[in-house]
Amino acid sequence: MSDIALEKIALFGAAGAIGNSIAAALRDQGLPYRVVGRNRAELEKSFAADPLAEIVTWNPDDPSSVRAACHGVGTLIYLIGVPYNRFELHPVLMQKTLDGAIAEGVQRVLLVGTVYPYGRPRTAKVTEEHPREPDTFKGKKRKEQEDILLKAHTAGRIKATILRLPDFYGPNVERSLLDRLFKAAAQGGTADMIGPIDRPHEFVFVPDVGPVALALAAKPQAYGRWWNFAGAGAITQREIADRVCALAGRPPKLRVAGRNMLRVLGVFNPFMRELVEMHYLITEPVLMDDSALFGLLGSVRKTPYDEGIRITYDAYQRM
Repeated sequence: MSDIALEKIALFGAAGAIGNSIAAALRDQGLPYRVVGRNRAELEKSFAADPLAEIVTWNPDDPSSVRAACHGVGTLIYLIGVPYNRFELHPVLMQKTLDGAIAEGVQRVLLVGTVYPYGRPRTAKVTEEHPREPDTFKGKKRKEQEDILLKAHTAGRIKATILRLPDFYGPNVERSLLDRLFKAAAQGGTADMIGPIDRPHEFVFVPDVGPVALALAAKPQAYGRWWNFAGAGAITQREIADRVCALAGRPPKLRVAGRNMLRVLGVFNPFMRELVEMHYLITEPVLMDDSALFGLLGSVRKTPYDEGIRITYDAYQRM
């Protein structure tokens, strides 16, 4: 089956790290694209210098604004984030975006998703056949978001697929479990980490995501289901800390907070409080099997940890 020739692509929620990765992949292919977000200044910071980028602001609470942002779009890549304490907005924003996209004749949507809907892993490696049985509020809301999208696909209203990612890291990726580690190593400080840090985990290198997202969106067979994109193998946070600090030429200085400490810190810090229910991802890691994605795409670039860590550390040194 031939690949789809992706016409006008729009990145909704483009200002984050994954949006920038997909935009870079589009630039590499010489493809024009639209970036959509609430804050024009943030979008201009990342995309104003790119002649291929069309910058559009929107208000997702205004149906006419949603339709205007979707007008003329063929493929919508959904990257919209919400504050960590407002996950109830995920299904709401998905529905509002879908309503506008369908009304404007958008043909397909790719949601960049997470491992949250899987819930606690039942197997050492989690394939796409693993049940989606989240027992956390955040996992349930992410599942609701996915269900809204997949229901629209089943009803024939729009074609939909999901690219599921683990935790990620990379240059200038601030919303990362590893952000404070890289900052501390580059600046000579102490890294705050969430432990235990000796359990296996996986991280995807953000620059690898863009090419995979575009390749998946172009496959007719991709739609109607979700696809795992795992990291470059299992690794512990301590192993990463050792490698980062070796690059810095100094021994690691780490301050590790476990679940109980997160509860204490959460009394004063709302973000820390929100981390408690997802702490199982540290102690019971979801390690994904992405052989189905490899089978579909044939070739998938995964930057080895040593290379990704070096590139990321170099970027933090320049900050």
